[in-house]
Amino acid sequence: MTSKELAYQAMVAATRERVLAQAAATWTGLGSYRDFDARRFVAQVVPLVQAGQLHVATLTAAHIAGAATATPIDRDAILDGRGTATSEVYRRPFVTAYTALSEGVPLDEALRRGAARLMGLASTDMQMSRVRQAQRSMVDRGIDQYHRVLTGRENCALCVIASTQRYWVANLMPIHPGCDCSPQKLTGNNPLRQVINPDLLNLTHKAIDQQLGLSDRGARDLGLGKESSAGNPLSDYTDLITTQIHGEIGPVLTWRSHQFTTPADIPDLT
Repeated sequence: MTSKELAYQAMVAATRERVLAQAAATWTGLGSYRDFDARRFVAQVVPLVQAGQLHVATLTAAHIAGAATATPIDRDAILDGRGTATSEVYRRPFVTAYTALSEGVPLDEALRRGAARLMGLASTDMQMSRVRQAQRSMVDRGIDQYHRVLTGRENCALCVIASTQRYWVANLMPIHPGCDCSPQKLTGNNPLRQVINPDLLNLTHKAIDQQLGLSDRGARDLGLGKESSAGNPLSDYTDLITTQIHGEIGPVLTWRSHQFTTPADIPDLT
């Protein structure tokens, strides 16, 4: 990773951490959590998150442009990407807390769950702003292929395996809970080859084998999506990963065995 990439990653991470910290402080500082407090909370948090989204989009546009003129920010695409009113989105932490209370969960735990949902919402919105601006900027510059750059902060097995693959700019980069991968222009690779980092993929295979105590490169014994929809054995660990389309967020990276049809099925994102 170049020094410019590292600097960009650090600035995006700092923006994200600042927004999440301020959002969390607003939540815990409410004192009470009634309908009036929900309206007050939304009025305070939405501008905070949106400012962070626009800043991340601006950083992304400048990073992709380099020394050239950056692609203008489309505020509507960045701030309204979910297609759902932000007042509704950021009331969901209260819905989570109220639901927990109705199930007999103690108040402290119900509020913790509400806070966790808030963190998921804000984190996802920040990442969506990066992804959407990156796509717009790369299209503007005639870039048609990219790869996922690992930051080392939130990288899970999904991130690592996905980072070994080729992606096309015409499709939005799929995200997942806690995702902070960054799209970067892909050059100097055979466009017919899907796997662009076989060494990293092999290391990931070995790590999974060691953790699970398995050595089946065909992934037939993993117990997760061990057959394709056609009933054929999975040929590689990359076949365990798929992209589902979420109604608000768009493409979401997930394990092939996981299915969801509503936002409630992936609460960390929504």
